[in-house]
Amino acid sequence: MPTDLEALGLAVKRAQYRNHRTMDTALHEVGVSLVQWDALRAIDRMPGASGHDLAAATFQSDQAFGTLATRLVDRGLIVRSTSRGRRLEHTLTESGRATLEAGHRIASTVLPELFAPLDEDERSALHRALLALTGEPSVSRKD
Repeated sequence: MPTDLEALGLAVKRAQYRNHRTMDTALHEVGVSLVQWDALRAIDRMPGASGHDLAAATFQSDQAFGTLATRLVDRGLIVRSTSRGRRLEHTLTESGRATLEAGHRIASTVLPELFAPLDEDERSALHRALLALTGEPSVSRKD
């Protein structure tokens, strides 16, 4: 019997929603949302990246990322500096780096719980399947 692709799509969306809500709630302990922490991760991974590149990396529009970056600047978590032309580069502050690391510590406790229903072989298979589906190379967290 063929897989119901609508049901598959809905299952992927439900899993993503569960991940997002759980991480978002846990990250409030360090004073950031998942969207803010994701921006800090992208800035850390992509030194000197433009706002456009960071928006793409965090699945946001340029305008939405610009608004988010302004909030992060106002909170002292990042700085923006002018580069070539009107291009703005984003860098973590010491406070931003501390928040990023605190988020990693939270993720290291929350994510194992989220993926607990799957054994290691199932997690690996899911990861490979999602990478194949999105056409992305394997990505690991930079420490």
